[in-house]
Amino acid sequence: RRYGLWFRVRKLILWLLGVYIAIPFLVKLCPAIQAKLVFLNFVRVPYFIDLKRPQDQGLNHTCNYYLQPEEDVTIGVWHTVPAALWKNARGKEQPWFEEALGSSHPVILYLHGNAGTRGGDHRVELYKVLSSLGYHVVTFDYRGWGDSVGSPSERGMTYDALHVFDWIKARSGDNPVYIWGHSLGTGVATNLVRRLCERETPPDALILESPFTNIREEARSHPFSVASTQYFPGFDWFFLDPITTSGIKFANDENVKYISCSLLILHAEDDPVVPFHLGKKLYNIAATSRSFRDYKVQFVPFHTDLGYRHKYIYRSPELPRILREFLGKSEHEHHH
Repeated sequence: RRYGLWFRVRKLILWLLGVYIAIPFLVKLCPAIQAKLVFLNFVRVPYFIDLKRPQDQGLNHTCNYYLQPEEDVTIGVWHTVPAALWKNARGKEQPWFEEALGSSHPVILYLHGNAGTRGGDHRVELYKVLSSLGYHVVTFDYRGWGDSVGSPSERGMTYDALHVFDWIKARSGDNPVYIWGHSLGTGVATNLVRRLCERETPPDALILESPFTNIREEARSHPFSVASTQYFPGFDWFFLDPITTSGIKFANDENVKYISCSLLILHAEDDPVVPFHLGKKLYNIAATSRSFRDYKVQFVPFHTDLGYRHKYIYRSPELPRILREFLGKSEHEHHH
């Protein structure tokens, strides 16, 4: 009987060892697996929401649109109007919302991180905060996320963001347009803003919440990776090289050298997903970059005791003041 138990335990140990050895080879041979782990677009929390009905999430002043950046690609967009326009927005359709972008309120294009959809809880709470501060908020799900059609890729995500930015600019007149990226969305944001600066149509400011330097360094600093590198020889070769092979770079540290507009970085010290030191490192690169010579670059840390972690900076009572002071200056630059 004891022999039978030992046999089963030994079988289990051998099976676990086989999996332990097989997974890295599987990832190495199929870089698409690693790409899926970076994007996590198949994780659709919260699961049971109808993205066509933003009002179900308490966004009564929000319209759902669909745009087509490329053939075979359709992306779902939410447009939340400033609180001052809430009453007028009731019962209105898409043409009214599009026209409202020309009203004298600044616009924030929000680029969300990986996993979930534009209807994620912390995202919805931020839209509400920004709307109450007088901003239009336009956000969308990249191709392959939520109810957006297409296959995710860094190039595709950046192109979707560019399409939505141009769509906003065509309707917003002289109103300032700001770009806000969170987590993986900071990689999309700097890709986008670098392109906009290169074609000489920069946004009025860039806000990066919980940013990293580049996807490889972020993947290496992730708690799972930190544990694995200690016990797994060849971790970089097995797990990080396939990310690069998939063409995924999200090189914020490179992009900031080509960006010329005001930059605000927000990061919580107790962020367990994107370590605080990566946001600080990105700030140091940007602050010394010649491209920001004539622009404001600001880093705002949030103390560990506040408990904002990776996605709760929207709870900060200081946020309205931070944005007013920072974006007020950007608006001043915009009008002069």
